[in-house]
Amino acid sequence: MQAAMYYGSNDIRIEELPVPEVGKGEILIRIMASGICGSDVMHWYRAGKTPLVLGHEIAGEVVAVGEGVNACKVGDRVSASHHVPCNTCHYCLKDHHTVCDTLRKTKFDPGGFAEYVRLPSINVDRGLYLLPDELSFEEATFIEPLACVYRGQRIAKTALGVSMLVIGSGISGLLHIQLARALGASLIVAADITPYRLEAAKRFGADEVIDARGDLPELFRKMNKNRLADIVVLTTGAENAVDQAFRSVDRGGTILFFAPSRADTKIPMPLNDLFWRNEITLTSSYAANYKEHMMEMELIRQKRVNVTDMITHSLPLSEIQKGFTLVEEARESLKVVIRLHE
Repeated sequence: MQAAMYYGSNDIRIEELPVPEVGKGEILIRIMASGICGSDVMHWYRAGKTPLVLGHEIAGEVVAVGEGVNACKVGDRVSASHHVPCNTCHYCLKDHHTVCDTLRKTKFDPGGFAEYVRLPSINVDRGLYLLPDELSFEEATFIEPLACVYRGQRIAKTALGVSMLVIGSGISGLLHIQLARALGASLIVAADITPYRLEAAKRFGADEVIDARGDLPELFRKMNKNRLADIVVLTTGAENAVDQAFRSVDRGGTILFFAPSRADTKIPMPLNDLFWRNEITLTSSYAANYKEHMMEMELIRQKRVNVTDMITHSLPLSEIQKGFTLVEEARESLKVVIRLHE
């Protein structure tokens, strides 16, 4: 089979690999579509781990099942989680499934940018999703990223009537905007430095958009009856964006750190101004659990979140380097999906 082997920035090679064989409790998925995630172009994060096949936002069809598999059959259309928790450890029992040690060890074989993926038995048991007929394979690649967004907003307590500032209007920011709208946010303001993405933010549900190079707290106050934001969502790890978030959150509000920064980033924190008497919550989220994947698959099915129009590029595997470049440049692209079989 063909697979895109990642060696580093601007070095992705199409190579031949053997089709994985399935064992007891495992399945083989013929990958039809796989989304490129922003984390796929975090080259510093891959240092010392290459070469490897990336890709975790997958959709495809089951072509082989191992002994004892009852969750699906050959021919079923599916998506799957590449990381799954144990469900029994200290962290899982406290609803922190995504910091479970097991979750951080589980993965696909080899990765979603390959024509076929073996799903280990633990993933079959805890991270397999049968696709509704209404979902295309390309739409299904959004299940995982939208589930991650939902987890973040659940932790941040997005609810009816909250005001929200989303800093960064790439694909994660746009999903946050749409989900916040679905969850009842009263005011959603998006910030970015790219006009293309600001236009997209407006199109996908932001009430107002702001050039992030401006004075975000002051501009937000003018849009929110002189109040700052109940929730600030950071979908970028840029240091100036973090500083803007500190100054844009209202008393009693929450800052959600949804995206990582560079490995060596350290941010000075205004402890007195930010925390003392203001009851500010700083929180983060990573990945998503089974329930969150199932909920977001249903939201996509119901068209309550419009993912179809976010796909700006649908490319064959042979053009995956172009896809990675589009995502990394973050200019005039939103979601880039790789097609592995027509």
